[in-house]
Amino acid sequence: MPRKALAALLLLLTPTAQAACPTPPAPPPVSEKPVKPALPQKPACLDAKGGCPGWEAYTYNDGIKAYNAQLGPYRTGAEAYARKLKAYADGSVAYANCEMQSMQ
Repeated sequence: MPRKALAALLLLLTPTAQAACPTPPAPPPVSEKPVKPALPQKPACLDAKGGCPGWEAYTYNDGIKAYNAQLGPYRTGAEAYARKLKAYADGSVAYANCEMQSMQ
């Protein structure tokens, strides 16, 4: 009698059908990766002893201001893309763990 009870218990505890793993996650599209704005080219006269003429210094300063204005939207896009990459990495780990457990 105890053998029958043990066999019945083992049958109940043994999974008869394993749940299928979810589909593997897809990486975020590379087209969504934001492009970092380019720094304006530094004029050679900036490092010269005499400095730059006013117009060249103002032009460079305007370029730096434009660059700084572009950094905010770039950072927002980069953070959003990084979140998508992290979700992809986390999903990949979960999928790999599911596949490994299904082979046990």
